[in-house]
Amino acid sequence: MSTLDANRPLDPANPQALIREVEVLGNRLANVREMIGRVIYGQQEVIDLSLVTLLAGGHLLLIGVPGLAKTRLVETLGTVLGLEERRIQCTPDLMPADILGSEVLEEDEGGRRGFRFIPGPVFSQLLMADEINRASPRTQSALLQAMQEGRVSVAGHYHPLPRPFHVLATQNPLEQEGTYPLPEAQLDRFLMQVDVSYPDREAERRMMIATTGAEAARITAALSPQDLIAAQALVRRIPVGDSVVEGILDLVRGARPEETGFEEVRRHVAWGPGPRASQALMLAARARALLDGRLAPSLDDVLALAKPVLRHRMALNFAARADGVTLDDVINRLCAPLA
Repeated sequence: MSTLDANRPLDPANPQALIREVEVLGNRLANVREMIGRVIYGQQEVIDLSLVTLLAGGHLLLIGVPGLAKTRLVETLGTVLGLEERRIQCTPDLMPADILGSEVLEEDEGGRRGFRFIPGPVFSQLLMADEINRASPRTQSALLQAMQEGRVSVAGHYHPLPRPFHVLATQNPLEQEGTYPLPEAQLDRFLMQVDVSYPDREAERRMMIATTGAEAARITAALSPQDLIAAQALVRRIPVGDSVVEGILDLVRGARPEETGFEEVRRHVAWGPGPRASQALMLAARARALLDGRLAPSLDDVLALAKPVLRHRMALNFAARADGVTLDDVINRLCAPLA
C-alpha cells in the first residue's frame, strides 16, 4: 500500500506526481467511505462532511436529536482512520481538570516529593465532546484553548496535544434547559456545523435489520494517523482556480451587513462571518475535491459547503425572526449568483 509523504513540496514542473498522489489517496478514501457506510446508515452526507473536516484539519460540531448515530459515527471514524478516540460526556459539574488532566503530588521510595502530570481525555487524537453546550463556560474555555492552540496549560506549564488532534462535538437542538450556549469565539473554531437529520425509510429499515441481528458489521483501520497527517498536507498543495477564490470572497464578504450588496443581508443579519470563514471554505473545498479524487475544487464544492461553514458564523437580527427568515434562507440567497 502506498505511503503518503507529508513533507513533499509541490513541484510545479512535475504535476503528474501530484495527480498520482491525489488518485492514490482518492481510492483509499473511497474505501474509508465504504467501510463507514457499513455501520452508519442513511447519513452519507454527514459522513462525507465529517471526512472533509478531518482532511482539512478542523473540528466539527454535530447538531441533532439523540439516537441519530452521532456517537457511533465518531467511534467508527476513530477505528477506520486508526486514531486514538476518547469520549467525554459534558455536564454542568464537569471541570476543566476533568478533561485537561491535573498534577498530583507523589513521593518516591527515597522520600522525595514532586508533582507528576496525569493527562486527561483531551490527550487523544479524536475527542468526542458529547452535548458540549452542557459544559460550564470554564470548561468550554479550556477546550477552546486545546482546539485553537493544540496544547493545554496546567499549573503554568504547557503540554502539547497529540497529532493529529480533532474535536467532534455534539449538541441537542431541542432540550436547552440547563445549557450554556457556546460563545461566538468558540463556534468560530469549528470548521463546520453539520445538522444531522433522520435517515430515510429504506436506510432506517436496513439499520433496524442489521443492528438487531446476531452479528454486527466489522470494520478495520483503512488509514493510519500518519496517513491522515500526510493527507492534510496534500490538501494544502491542491491548486485552486481564481474563479473559486473569487467565489469564496464574494460569498463570505457578501454575508457581512457592513459591506454586502444584498438588501436581505443588510435587513436580516446582525453580524456576519470573519476571515476564518474564508479560510475554512478554501480548505474544505480542497478537501472535498480530494475526497472525490479530483485534482482541484470547483464552485460546486463551495456551494455544497456554504451552509455548514457559514451557518454558525452568522447571526440573525430581530427583523429576520419577525419575518420568518432563517439563516439557510439567507445563505441560499448568497449562493444564487454563484450557481
